[in-house]
Amino acid sequence: MNLEKHIDRHDFMSFFRNTEKLNTLSNDDRLEVFSYILSGSSDITKELLESIICDYSQGTLKVIELDNV
Repeated sequence: MNLEKHIDRHDFMSFFRNTEKLNTLSNDDRLEVFSYILSGSSDITKELLESIICDYSQGTLKVIELDNV
């Protein structure tokens, strides 16, 4: 018997926006979601990384952008 549940965008976003439900995820779960959620390399920008670092009060990291690497 297949007990796998299918969730739609609305269900996923409701879960994501609910702090109590998010707290049911382990740190490993959260890292896995964070690592795989972006659709492509063009989604990772200097501005995004800087915003994440700032949101988490991480003062020991600095993002630099290299041209033509």
